[in-house]
Amino acid sequence: MQNWLIKFPAIVLVASLTIVSCKSAQSNDPADMPKDISERPVDENSQKYDEAQLDKMKEAIESFVDKEKCNDPAGWAFSPIGTKACGGPVSYIPYPKKNEEYILTKIEEYTAKMSEFNKKYSITSDCMLAAEPKGVKCQSEKAVLIYP
Repeated sequence: MQNWLIKFPAIVLVASLTIVSCKSAQSNDPADMPKDISERPVDENSQKYDEAQLDKMKEAIESFVDKEKCNDPAGWAFSPIGTKACGGPVSYIPYPKKNEEYILTKIEEYTAKMSEFNKKYSITSDCMLAAEPKGVKCQSEKAVLIYP
């Protein structure tokens, strides 16, 4: 019985310390809680962010072109778009001549941003030249590039 009396205070002490330590770690302050990813600030200096901006620019250009119906290939032209790290365009894109000034400005902006991106992040590429189309044809009211 005496052995039990000696162990009892030790058990009470360990249990008390456990309860106190658990309580002190809890916090109900919302400022201490982890932030939802949608509430975190955007890291505008990251490669993913810059790549997403490039993707948005290209999508806007492609969307603008896709809105135009192609009924006469004479009303269409094509332009190189983007730039590979070792030089040369990534690809070519058809565009309506009636919006030439606007679309070429957007393509030039995109290509310049891609060049900056390649330098900033030391991007490498395959250095293969993109085949240059020989013209544009209309297919189901969409402009399609013609390759040799």
